[in-house]
Amino acid sequence: MEQLILSIVKPIVEYPEDVKVKINESEHRLTYHLSVHPNDIGKVIGKQGRVAKAIRTVVYANVGPKQKKKVYMEIDE
Repeated sequence: MEQLILSIVKPIVEYPEDVKVKINESEHRLTYHLSVHPNDIGKVIGKQGRVAKAIRTVVYANVGPKQKKKVYMEIDE
């Protein structure tokens, strides 16, 4: 899943070397924290959050029912 997020985000940012994904896992929750260069925040979020919503949709669809935990993706500044 981490590679999927990286493969989606790296081509749309200006500083792909600064893209990082951290994973926080608890008993019922799996959270992916995406961090990018401060100049790329707008590109990852998009107008009215459309790009961020699209990325989340792809990530959530890839998880599907096979994951017993609830999956979230957050964009850190």
